[in-house]
Amino acid sequence: KDLITDLKENLSHHFKEVMVGLMYPPASYDAHELWHALKGVDTEEKCLIDILASRSNMEIFQMKEAYLMQYNTDLQQDIDSETSGHFRDTLMNLAQGTRMEGYADPSTAAQDAMILWEACQQKTGEHKNMLQMILCNRSYQQLWMVFQEFQNISGQDIVDAINECYDGYFQELLVAIVLCIRDKPSYFAYRLYNAIHDFGFHNKTVIRILIARSEIDLMNIRQRYKERYGKSLFHDIKHFASGHYESALLAICAGDAEDY
Repeated sequence: KDLITDLKENLSHHFKEVMVGLMYPPASYDAHELWHALKGVDTEEKCLIDILASRSNMEIFQMKEAYLMQYNTDLQQDIDSETSGHFRDTLMNLAQGTRMEGYADPSTAAQDAMILWEACQQKTGEHKNMLQMILCNRSYQQLWMVFQEFQNISGQDIVDAINECYDGYFQELLVAIVLCIRDKPSYFAYRLYNAIHDFGFHNKTVIRILIARSEIDLMNIRQRYKERYGKSLFHDIKHFASGHYESALLAICAGDAEDY
């Protein structure tokens, strides 16, 4: 017997989604979520953003392999056909998994920062391409220096500049990349808080983030959540969910009674 098939047949609603999701290895779960985000009735852009803006080169390589094996199609081809514009171009760049790792060159940080600043001022197609190329391909260490130089040049934080100059899912994706570079647990704490409070408990987002980060940095996410929003993630899940679904989420969250 296949355990996943049995779970699907015998469980229901969000509890089933959690239990089935926990059966997948991380790369297979990412592939599963991307497939449904791309091939569902409506493209789920925020799911694409959460996954592709936050994964390492190795995680992207593994999820692409899992995607091909599970669905017999290429992830980048599906992104190309199901999204559009500069949002698509940026997703495609991230899906290559070719970000430089561990390399930083202080001598070029100011140059990159100037390109970013010009991209926020002029907003031509060419400038948008340069903007996403830098954010998708420079190492995290390099971009930390670039963001500081951007502040020095413009007197403005890079996130504020992007929010002022761009809109739509392209803007959301660029901001997500920056926030993940700065502090990934804080980004996911912010996404969880929005999913719980701004969308009346957006179940898909809460489930996806808890499962995907459960063996990576969920303890850090819990800590950032409490620091930033005053109440624990455990408290907010308990307040909004119920029944076996609530129990499953709390078990993943691994909160203690005092967190409530």
